[in-house]
Amino acid sequence: MTGRPTIPLRPLDPEEFAPFGDVLDTRGDPDKIINAGLCGRFHDRARLDFGPGGRAGISLFDAQPRALPYRLDLLEHHPDGSQAFIPMHSKPWLVIVAEPGEAPGRIHAFRAAPGQGVNLLRGTWHGVLTPLHAPGLFAVIDRIGSTPNLVEHPLPEPVTILEA
Repeated sequence: MTGRPTIPLRPLDPEEFAPFGDVLDTRGDPDKIINAGLCGRFHDRARLDFGPGGRAGISLFDAQPRALPYRLDLLEHHPDGSQAFIPMHSKPWLVIVAEPGEAPGRIHAFRAAPGQGVNLLRGTWHGVLTPLHAPGLFAVIDRIGSTPNLVEHPLPEPVTILEA
């Protein structure tokens, strides 16, 4: 994979990721203690957006694991709603996003730690679901509606995601 532009992989951090969406995890203290004191509730962690004429849907995705270095050749976005990915496993995985524009801008690559999910804001350019280990099982909360809510953008030149 030499000769291609490269992007270093960095840890998924809520502050760095905020322009693209929300990191879903249990950092800090719970907002509420419920269930007779046996459960901490980390309340309202995502800016979900299903747009006009849309509704929330929960789907299950089972993605093939990828390896590093990772060859990135396609980005996509969802113009009509947000999209949340919640891993149903305890393995790290890749979150790839790009700065906004009619076409994707500068690309950023993050390693989600075990127990971290993300909510991608409406219109955020992102890579495809990229687990690093099997199983690649995720719960996905996104917009269900009658409009096409997927725009794909093949990259004119693939880039390589590398360990930092």
